[in-house]
Amino acid sequence: MDVSLIEQIRSYAADVAVDVPLSSVTTFRVGGKAACLIRPTEKELIRLLNIFSKIGEPYAVIGNGSNVVFDDEGFDGVVILIGKNMGGITVSENFMEVSAGTLLSEAANRAKEEQLSGLEFASGIPGTIGGALFMNAGAYGREMKDIVHSVRVVDRAGNIKIYDQAGLRLSYRSSRFSEETFSEAPLTPSEVVLSVKLSLTPGKREDIEASMRELMEKRTEKQPLTYPSAGSAFKRPEGYFAGKLIEDAGLKGFSVGDAAVSDKHAGFIINKGQAKTADIKELRDIIIERVKENSGVELVPEIRFAGKPRLRPE
Repeated sequence: MDVSLIEQIRSYAADVAVDVPLSSVTTFRVGGKAACLIRPTEKELIRLLNIFSKIGEPYAVIGNGSNVVFDDEGFDGVVILIGKNMGGITVSENFMEVSAGTLLSEAANRAKEEQLSGLEFASGIPGTIGGALFMNAGAYGREMKDIVHSVRVVDRAGNIKIYDQAGLRLSYRSSRFSEETFSEAPLTPSEVVLSVKLSLTPGKREDIEASMRELMEKRTEKQPLTYPSAGSAFKRPEGYFAGKLIEDAGLKGFSVGDAAVSDKHAGFIINKGQAKTADIKELRDIIIERVKENSGVELVPEIRFAGKPRLRPE
């Protein structure tokens, strides 16, 4: 990556680093290096997107990195991490405005303190509110769609827009934003989430806390939380459970290198220590093939794999 461009980026953003291992910013703990990684404020992000679009500089946008895997060769472009520099929460009556980089756990705890119910399901999901909206994250029968009122976004030209719930096209693990990205592609959406406005329900703090504790106990009991992973590896096929299909195909515990199907929950692919992205991809393909042979069901990956950097066509 051109040194002069990095210096130009540093003139627009304070938190800029070069040659950053992507394993340090993704929950799977794999991937090569990012040529440049930025943790922008909202104001910096708006300006940078405009600049990158004008000069054609490839970039990828991530949150907490809990549902993405980068190539072993890395990303020879800019990775924009929407994190703590774009965090914050404001509450007004039953509405909670959450900046995109805020962790779901932080948002859920704030809702509890404000005695607002509805976000308990997300308290154990290791992602940001922006990432959760991007994929309509959910757990235990609830999803973002149930509580989202509206979303504020910025496009590549720096224009800010607001979408109401209907305009977000939220469906199972999908939104208008995730529809335009796809497996093996850079994560370069035409619009980036700035904040999410949630519509919650008044509740009692002790009841909300009890619900969060119960869900965390279930998560700890059933999921392989002691290993790096990207959460559920596959979307739930209609009428089936991905983990059960994988187990029935005889793949529980199966591994390629240090990438393995979890012994605890077959719906998870875990990193046993030194997994490579290539191992995860190979294991993913084997799982899809074996499950299709065994049950006739074709699994759809939930993990997004970021390939070589390039701007998506307009």
